[in-house]
Amino acid sequence: MFSSTRRQGRRTSLTKPLAVVAGLALALSACGAPQSAPPGQEGNDGGGEAGGETVTIGVGGQTLLTYLPTTLAQELGYYEEEGLDVDLQDLQGGSKALTAMIGGSTDVTSGYYEHTIQMQAKNQPIKGFVNMNLSSGLVLVVAEKNKDTIKSVADLKGKNVGVTSPGSSTDMFVKYLLSENGMALDDAAVSAIGAGSSAVAAVEQGQVDAAVMLEPDVTVLGKRLGTEPTIIEDVRTPEGLQEVFGTDAWPSSSLYATSAWLEENPESAQKLANAIKKTLQFIADHSGEEIAAEMPESFAGGDPEQYAKVIEEMKPALSTDGVFTEAGVEAVLKTQRVANPEVGDAEINLEETYTNEFVE
Repeated sequence: MFSSTRRQGRRTSLTKPLAVVAGLALALSACGAPQSAPPGQEGNDGGGEAGGETVTIGVGGQTLLTYLPTTLAQELGYYEEEGLDVDLQDLQGGSKALTAMIGGSTDVTSGYYEHTIQMQAKNQPIKGFVNMNLSSGLVLVVAEKNKDTIKSVADLKGKNVGVTSPGSSTDMFVKYLLSENGMALDDAAVSAIGAGSSAVAAVEQGQVDAAVMLEPDVTVLGKRLGTEPTIIEDVRTPEGLQEVFGTDAWPSSSLYATSAWLEENPESAQKLANAIKKTLQFIADHSGEEIAAEMPESFAGGDPEQYAKVIEEMKPALSTDGVFTEAGVEAVLKTQRVANPEVGDAEINLEETYTNEFVE
């Protein structure tokens, strides 16, 4: 799986269990959690009469395959079948999607579960209610201009690393890796390069020294370069996840909302959960080619065959039932405590960061 990449400078310290370490999540310096919505965005109550209510979902990078179920559910008509009018807003980064929801511009976020832990540390209750992915799917790629000088995480000191946006999971991945290598969280600078074509161009043109990317961007980059991208860390596979985080499950892309919204809109939450569960089952039962055929044509980047291949390869990392596991959320908390100073030793009640009531 994902055999087209090559890995250099594999560090040995990451094979240790996460009893002492942990990191990854979403934040720039500390946790970078947003306090308000972007200017000009108005609130949305997301309520309405049963059987036709409107729900606005902010997506942390809609073309990224980690969020594929969110868009696929719409393309398959599953939201509509549940009686929902879903408006998907592509916000090009997890922190931006979270910001929009906190400010009331969206009702629900299709983002990484780790945000819920981050926000609890800020006394803002957020709760995941559908888990879509068992791995973060992140890849640390080195720009071709630096492939002979950056061969390990230690070589990132003083370098500029591209992330989707400051405060997003890609940013926290950088900080986790730096911490795991005994480095300061600010030893490497981060720059926002977004997702999709902007991210690929930034790495291809050497605008950054390295970048944390997701699929299909990694594969597209390789095609543009005409050679296999140089990869230092890769958690797209169960093996990579175990090696980097010391766990078999690390819940990432999910649907989450404020606890208040879930309490006020349980029927809408249930309908969203139903739609995503049906989508996850559709993915499990169909080939990458069949799934790709249902997605917006523009998401394939002009190469539908390649897009289908990458979807097929990433399927094992997707949840099939939408359930959060206790071991998985514990692993995310452990990684947060390393990479996010605002979580650190803060008292976190994991039971308040997720619920399986809608998927079970």
